Amino acid sequence: MSNSPIGIFDSGIGGTSIFKEIHALLPNENCIYLADSKNAPYGNRPEEEIIQLSVKNTEFLIKKGCKIIVVACNTATTNAIDYLRENYDIPFIGIEPAIKPAALNTQTKAIGILATKGTLSSQLFHKTTDLYSKDIKIIEQVGEGIVPLIETGQIDSKEMQGYLDIYLEPMLKQNIDYLVLGCTHYPYLIPMLTKMLPEHVKIIDSGRAVAKQTQTVLTALGLFNDSGNQPIIQLFSNGDIAVLNSILDYNFEVSYLDF
Repeated sequence: MSNSPIGIFDSGIGGTSIFKEIHALLPNENCIYLADSKNAPYGNRPEEEIIQLSVKNTEFLIKKGCKIIVVACNTATTNAIDYLRENYDIPFIGIEPAIKPAALNTQTKAIGILATKGTLSSQLFHKTTDLYSKDIKIIEQVGEGIVPLIETGQIDSKEMQGYLDIYLEPMLKQNIDYLVLGCTHYPYLIPMLTKMLPEHVKIIDSGRAVAKQTQTVLTALGLFNDSGNQPIIQLFSNGDIAVLNSILDYNFEVSYLDF
């Protein structure tokens, strides 16, 4: 099992931000990435449908022989990971907004969270915010429309700029000093956000933390790849593979999947 791949899935191409962190930290590991772009975004779907899609993705990765699965989607984690852990005998790594470091380090006592509707309305999200929001103002904002633009390669578009202007304004009016990105698609907006935000506002995403947690679980289970062979990286998408290729920093082959 140690030489088996790490499986990673997302509602689309956004989870590649997590894949990149995992590959950087664990360069010897074989990886399979699944982009369910045909069904993106998950954030506006009901919980039962998110669970069904997550099950479909999980079973694909299990059939591919994965030793661990990273749910590289905030909405799928907050709505489906408990179900997945109860029904499949494989370790799962989830992702949720990095509220804790923002809440512990804020000086203005105000933090902003940009996320999907599915994440912000989930029980897991509310449990986390209740745990760390004492004496801290949390300004939640649904990033309506952002994921479809990223999925169609329109990251730097005027339409994206317009959305971000609208979504950031109420946060800045309440003097946030941390912006938490609660969707794995959103790290691709960091260059644009950095230009739009005041210098004192720090941007936090969960990618590095997820990679470290994956490393921790592999260590605990003795599942590191020790073959010494060149790692095999496979990426699958049921959407436009050209868009997925365009955001990768590596010359990995992306395969179209009728899925």
